[in-house]
Amino acid sequence: MTDLAQEIICSIALSNLPHIGLVTAKRLYEEAGSAASIFEHRKHINDLIPEATSQLQEVLDHCDDALKLAEKEYEYIEQKRIKAYPMNSPEYPQRLLECNDAPLILFFCGNTDLNCRHVINLIGTRRCTQYGKDICREFVADLKRECPDALIVSGLAYGIDIHAHRAALQNSMSTVGILAHGLDRIYPALHRQTAAKMTENGGLLTEYLSGTTPEKINFVRRNRIVAGMSDATIVVESAAHGGALITAELASTYNRDVFAFPGRITDEFSEGCNKLIASQKATMIRNADEFLKAMGWKQESSNVKEETAQKELFPQLTSNEAAIVEVLRNCDSKQINQIVVETGLSFHIVSSCLYELEYKGVVALLGGARYRLIVPC
Repeated sequence: MTDLAQEIICSIALSNLPHIGLVTAKRLYEEAGSAASIFEHRKHINDLIPEATSQLQEVLDHCDDALKLAEKEYEYIEQKRIKAYPMNSPEYPQRLLECNDAPLILFFCGNTDLNCRHVINLIGTRRCTQYGKDICREFVADLKRECPDALIVSGLAYGIDIHAHRAALQNSMSTVGILAHGLDRIYPALHRQTAAKMTENGGLLTEYLSGTTPEKINFVRRNRIVAGMSDATIVVESAAHGGALITAELASTYNRDVFAFPGRITDEFSEGCNKLIASQKATMIRNADEFLKAMGWKQESSNVKEETAQKELFPQLTSNEAAIVEVLRNCDSKQINQIVVETGLSFHIVSSCLYELEYKGVVALLGGARYRLIVPC
């Protein structure tokens, strides 16, 4: 068995151990360095993680069922040619790694890069109006002209979700649907044809094993993936309560940008958007141009920051800073998580170094946690 296969099996098993929550499992994963290490040392877990509790040792002593389940699931994904991305895989959405409740493993059917330069999600009510449908169509068409490499994420649900996906496909843009069940089914079934097209230009992504049914709680849980893997959350239409507002709240806790389209004060399915804007929990936008400017994804948006940065003629760089500068050479900009992957440095170190480089006038911070090199070094 290859190392990757072992890591996939162990990641699945770790995700399904009883009495261990996702946040705890992710912390164990980070301390151990891999899921395989945890199971390799399961008989003496304190040798690997000194602060491991007796309860964790007890759970690992009785992990046979979880491992059997994982091995069976691995056989399934191999048979169906489903891609599995454990957390230490470079294909895993690196933005999502910042979130403390990120899944230990994701399953993907598709052909797009989940770590592309620009990732946004378009979300909203399942009972969308013609106004919401028009926004999806016009926004995505304009986005295609200005930012054609953007990946559009949503939840494949009725309403705004499916119209966002279809608008992306109509404009030949990549789009990914985050599922609340396994990849052995499509829910709702009416969206099967769209889902099939998405696997040819985008894909379907889930944390759930085959055989998992679309329970209500799963839809709530999948919202964190929608929010966490994106640079920005855009709420198109929402009533006063709903899943889109939950996703917007999660995006805020993940330090992501949140936007909302306004609507008439008398419209039921604009009430949630209007409240987000009024409470300053979301930035109001009316079109793709306003969104791109707010994110700094238009060239002119970065000029002010470049002019006001404190530039040093011969900045002295540490070895870590120099490594970051090197990955920013010969590119327009990179998202902080891309820098983490390419330098091999921890997120904490990269974040600290970028702060210093910005102060020195070497890099400029753009929208969506993207950085651009502004002076030669």
